Amino acid sequence: MTFALIGFAAVLILILLRVPIAFAMGLVGVIGYASETSMPASLSLSARLVADGARDYGLSVVPLFVLMGLFVNESGMSREIYRAANAFLGHLRGGLAMATIAACGLFAAISGSSLATASTMSRVAMPEMRRFGYDDALSTASIAAGGTLGILIPPSVVLVIYGLLTQSSIGSLFLAGILPGILGIGFYLLAVTFVVLRRPEAGPRGERTGWGDRLRALKGIGAVAGLFIFVIGGLYGLFDWEPLNLTFSPTEAAGMGAMGTFLIALWRRKLTLRSTLRALTETAVTTAGLFSILIGAWIFSNFVNFVGLPEALVQLITENDLHPMTVMVIIIAIYIALGCVFESLSMMVLTVPVFFPVVTQLGFDPIWFGIVVVVVTEISLITPPVGLNVFIMKSVVPDVSTATIFRGVTPFWIADIFRLALIVLIPQIVLFLPRLIN
Repeated sequence: MTFALIGFAAVLILILLRVPIAFAMGLVGVIGYASETSMPASLSLSARLVADGARDYGLSVVPLFVLMGLFVNESGMSREIYRAANAFLGHLRGGLAMATIAACGLFAAISGSSLATASTMSRVAMPEMRRFGYDDALSTASIAAGGTLGILIPPSVVLVIYGLLTQSSIGSLFLAGILPGILGIGFYLLAVTFVVLRRPEAGPRGERTGWGDRLRALKGIGAVAGLFIFVIGGLYGLFDWEPLNLTFSPTEAAGMGAMGTFLIALWRRKLTLRSTLRALTETAVTTAGLFSILIGAWIFSNFVNFVGLPEALVQLITENDLHPMTVMVIIIAIYIALGCVFESLSMMVLTVPVFFPVVTQLGFDPIWFGIVVVVVTEISLITPPVGLNVFIMKSVVPDVSTATIFRGVTPFWIADIFRLALIVLIPQIVLFLPRLIN
């Protein structure tokens, strides 16, 4: 156990020294395994893990969902989504911030990325909120917090990565993320309400939209809604009846989603040869980075399991007669602490190989634990000092200080803690839909 902890500390030190996490985990994994066996054996095992990973058909779901999200960005769907949300909520006090959060949730359902959601919606919503005199702290915080929904509401690339790391059902993970995602939207709306009740001037009322304009706004997102229903419905066999008989695997659903967003973007005349090549190039670069992280995580996980860290942790828990829920609270506290200094995906791939065997041996459901991990990861996206969504907002609105944005996200961060507590105490929130469908 001591040797494994030294390896874990070595990875953390390398990451703090700006070594890419894929290389940090891979290097420590190779050297650690070699010290227990031999360097030829370690290199041979690592090469086999790389080769097996390259041949893994399940990995093809990653670039397809990434490409789907990029085509969504190119198609300009974000403006129609925001316009529809604003038509129903904009007239309320704080309504533009509420519309931003609702639009982030809808956009997340077809983009699968938190960073893409925050970056895209900031360019759509921020000018509108400034036009109506919204407080900068509330405006930027609602976008930064709403953007975190991108990694939870399916299809989520982070849930795919968790599924690949733990060999869990990606379809079940997608289902499990729906209710916590909706709950997150609800808690964020309450956070906005809390802010404008305390400071009404922070979120003035917007213009009331008539029902005719509301229906036209809904019509504008019809293609997006239809695509989401088609992809998710096919994934869970909702169309498995004559004469359709449509049932998709996760990879097939991702392919359908990517092709669907491509066709919608063509139909809207938003795609050019340059933008298509840009989307394909970015998909290749992003996928290569994600695959490198996954392979590094597999190599490090092999070392951790070989030296028996998960078993040692379980033995330590048993000897000290710790209640499983106490252990879970400790794990969550570790995640929240790490989220203050580590980027979210790095934190997840570094810790899941260590904690996953422990929580499953303690009897926790792996699907439930996956959602807990992702919700904690969401919190890290707006937690100082390394909240990535906050720095995305800073890049879009450089005239707003980072301190102002972090001050604004505090009510949303607190709302996330309450949501996390509900999910931990009432696992049925996560497991209801997977058990209902499966």
